[in-house]
Amino acid sequence: MNPIKVISVLSAFVAVASISVSILMMSEKEGNTVPVVTMSQEATETETEAITKVTSLSTTTATVVTEPTVTTTLPVYDYIPNNKGMTDFSKLLRKQNKDFMGWLRINNTMVNYPVMKDPGEIQADTGYGAEYCPPNEFYLHHDFDKNYLFEGTLYMDYRDVFGNDEKTQSDNIVIYGHNMLNDSMFGSLDHYYQIDGFYHSNQFIELSSNYKDYNYVIFGYIITSGDAGVEFDYWNREEFKKKEDFDWYVGKIREKQMLDTGVDVKYGDKLLTLSTCYSDADNSRFIIVARRLRDGEVAGDFSTIQKIKPEEPTTEEVQIEENPFEENHENEIQDIPT
Repeated sequence: MNPIKVISVLSAFVAVASISVSILMMSEKEGNTVPVVTMSQEATETETEAITKVTSLSTTTATVVTEPTVTTTLPVYDYIPNNKGMTDFSKLLRKQNKDFMGWLRINNTMVNYPVMKDPGEIQADTGYGAEYCPPNEFYLHHDFDKNYLFEGTLYMDYRDVFGNDEKTQSDNIVIYGHNMLNDSMFGSLDHYYQIDGFYHSNQFIELSSNYKDYNYVIFGYIITSGDAGVEFDYWNREEFKKKEDFDWYVGKIREKQMLDTGVDVKYGDKLLTLSTCYSDADNSRFIIVARRLRDGEVAGDFSTIQKIKPEEPTTEEVQIEENPFEENHENEIQDIPT
């Protein structure tokens, strides 16, 4: 995303708290770099004062502007935003880009970014550039302002629903991001398998929609294939039509999990899946899967999280049944974002 514009809007909006936003952006393992931007401001500053503190960086990959602009281009996606109940913060950012869907944050990682919604299949010259783009690829290499940027922007799968009506929200929100060498984007998610004990002090994820803040607890993380045609094509599992579908998905995570967290997960829980590259050699992915907190559970307090009961099957005893998902289900895609 363009950190300069988002920082300007963020600094101007908040009126009661001190905000510190630090966004580091470098290209992936090739080693090319773009500027590092760090901004810390008091919320009492006016919008004009905040904007004047932003300096132009000559090597940035995006054009610097000082005011949010409203695009009149008709959207190519099939969802219709509803402003009822939308936060003022979201309204401001959506003036810059109507694909903005929320904010993702994980403590003690670099993950503290806006989340876009992939617009789906893009025809040339429809407000996203002069070239055709297939589903789930635009924000892979574009920033918040739709300018080319190698590391791209975090984004939801184009089939996800994350509006103000919780009943219609997707059963499983899937978010993609690059595994950057400097830990930006989803690069720091490797802390979960590289740093001993990291999970035990960082079990929670905060995902804010345009309407409300949600907290999730991580119940599993795995390394899995990103090849087209594999049985566990998690990127196609946004909705669970029946309990068997849900149990199959969770069972696959339990089967491959790198750590037995003991977190209870039941049909009806809203899930969140974070996806990033693990190895180019075998096209593998590292994914983290979490569930939304239930009533009575408190973010940051793992003792309040409901655990698997002793009488329930352990991970080793769980039998993974044949894939219950219907073949060739609607909107299935073969390729997963890089």
